[in-house]
Amino acid sequence: MWRELWTLAARAARGSRRLCTGQSSRAPAFGSGATIFALSSGQGRCGIAVIRTSGPASSHALRSLTAPRDLPPARSASLRLLSDPHTGEPLDRALVLWFPGPQSFTGEDCVEFHVHGGPAVVSGVLQALGSVPGLRPAEAGEFTRRAFAHGKLSLTEVEGLADLIHAETEAQRRQALRQLDGELGQLCRSWAETLTKALAHVEAYIDFGEDDNLEDGVLEQADSEVQGLVVALDAHLRDARRGQRLRSGAHVVVTGPPNAGKSSLVNLLSQKPVSIVSPEPGTTRDVLEIPVDLAGFPALLSDTAGLREGVGPVEQEGVRRARERLGQADLILAVLDASDLTSPSSCNFLDTVVALLGAQSQRLLLVLNKSDLLPPEGLGPSLDLPPHLLLSCLTREGLDGLLEALKKELAAVCGDPSTGPPLLTRTRHRHHLQGCLDALGHYNQTRDLALAAEALRVARRHLSHLTGGGGTEEVLDIIFRDFCVGK
Repeated sequence: MWRELWTLAARAARGSRRLCTGQSSRAPAFGSGATIFALSSGQGRCGIAVIRTSGPASSHALRSLTAPRDLPPARSASLRLLSDPHTGEPLDRALVLWFPGPQSFTGEDCVEFHVHGGPAVVSGVLQALGSVPGLRPAEAGEFTRRAFAHGKLSLTEVEGLADLIHAETEAQRRQALRQLDGELGQLCRSWAETLTKALAHVEAYIDFGEDDNLEDGVLEQADSEVQGLVVALDAHLRDARRGQRLRSGAHVVVTGPPNAGKSSLVNLLSQKPVSIVSPEPGTTRDVLEIPVDLAGFPALLSDTAGLREGVGPVEQEGVRRARERLGQADLILAVLDASDLTSPSSCNFLDTVVALLGAQSQRLLLVLNKSDLLPPEGLGPSLDLPPHLLLSCLTREGLDGLLEALKKELAAVCGDPSTGPPLLTRTRHRHHLQGCLDALGHYNQTRDLALAAEALRVARRHLSHLTGGGGTEEVLDIIFRDFCVGK
């Protein structure tokens, strides 16, 4: 339905432009920048829907739809009757806000219409805006792209805004807010200032090295600043891609022998019946994956076939895929039946899979499920087990302890967005920081001052591209494509 409303608004805008050709209008003269409009709030029926405009004709659009015709006080909500500018038919009684540029989100004149969220109301207001000369429907991400073009947001802040809109977990929200607040951009700008200072020292030595007026140790100071920056860049690039995992989700694999309760654990953590649970061994024969929120962190949870030998070809293929997933996992949940730890399958799993993964320094949590079946005295002192967690998927006893352990492990895998330096959440970030580091490597290797100065320029250019300076249109198109229409 909302796609149909947007089509109607676009047709109204085109029709208005055809009708106004060759006719006089009371609208202001427009420059090359068109005025755009869009539904900015979520789609579907709601109590309040927000429709926004941006561009030089925003004030004319506001006057055309409202009575009285005078503009409301800037950045103050005013209750106005909205009417069709051609027929005068009332459309809604709404709150309107006027944001004259440059004190607005986009840096241009902007208007927000807070209307009732029924489809008929939204459709009527969108069609009315489309009939105002000089207005057209916005493209996806166009409001944010105008904010970037007018210097309201850096490119890393734009990416932070996109991540905030798509954030599904607490950790993702915190990281996105930090990036939107400009922490990564400010860090890159401070690094760029360091390079600018070093470049100035090198160029000063090139131009005035033979003069007595030049201070001693100019080149040594530049070298010292560059070496400090190399250490900082190297530390950021050696983050094990935590920021990218935080943005896309860590891979958590559930493994264990048949009938240990792996599928029950997956269903418990995902809070939905994802996997079939049956007392028959070998129920799960393929890898089942579901994105989940684990203790506030995003994760891709994989339920795998029980690890055993001597079964049919279909289940053996499932076992092969399960072992393959273990090699790809960021974190492994190894599940055993707490009431059956002395069985050959449990002992074999502990001696081979758990011991081998531990020797490889793989992140692993050993979960002893079905603790509700244990006798009152518990596991007993005779069992020699590695560190483990007791859990009952049936009664949920031990779930809080498991979630706390998951939170600790995933914070190590994804990084803690509340503390520490800003995380690198995109491949683009890593590309430019690596390019900057490579250029500084050339600086350290060359003995030609002219080449050293050029290496510093290349390094500084990479940092500029990271925050949006000199970015190509193709890269910008990809970034802004992540936004919905109206943002």
